[in-house]
Amino acid sequence: MSVEVAATVAGVPVPIAEIDAREARLRASRIAPSLPRPGTSEGRQLRRWLTQLAVTERVLADEAATRGLTADGAPDEADLLPDMTVRMEIGSVAASVLADPLARAVYVDVTTAVEVTESQVASYQSRNPLRFNNCEAAEHLRAAARRREFRRWLDARCAAVVDLAPGYEHPGDPRQPDNTHRH
Repeated sequence: MSVEVAATVAGVPVPIAEIDAREARLRASRIAPSLPRPGTSEGRQLRRWLTQLAVTERVLADEAATRGLTADGAPDEADLLPDMTVRMEIGSVAASVLADPLARAVYVDVTTAVEVTESQVASYQSRNPLRFNNCEAAEHLRAAARRREFRRWLDARCAAVVDLAPGYEHPGDPRQPDNTHRH
C-alpha cells in the first residue's frame, strides 16, 4: 500500500497524514473558532500553509545536519523577530519555523557574513534623522538585511529540494484554484 504524499523534500515524502495531523491539532486548539471551515477555499489554503510549514521545517533540519549545526548557542527567537512588523516582513512560514532553535542556528549560519556599509547607514540616517543614532541605525539595517538574506536563501533552498503535490501548492501560487490574490 502506497502512502499518499503532500510533498517531497530532497526526495523524502511528506505524507498527507502528517498534514492531516497538523490540521487536527490546530482544530483541537483554542484558536479553532478562528480557523476556516474544512473543505472551503480558505480551509484548503490553510492546508497548503501547513504543508509549507512542514516542508520548511524539514529543509531547515536537513540543512542543520548538513552544516553540522546544533541548537546550542542559538539566539532567542525575540532577538531575530522582535515584533510583529518584523514577523510580517520575513513571512509567516519563516517566522513560524524560527520558533525552533535549530532553525535559528541555520539562520545565523546563513546570515553571519551579511553586513551593511557606512554609506548605507549614512543614507538611512539622512532619510530618518531622528530615528536612531549611528550604531542603532547600523544594527537596524544589518538585522533587516540578514532577514532578507535568510528569506532569499530559504526560498531558493525550498525551490531546489521541495516538490509539492497537486492540491498542496504554495498558498500564493497563482496557478492553484484557491489563490485569492487577484488583480
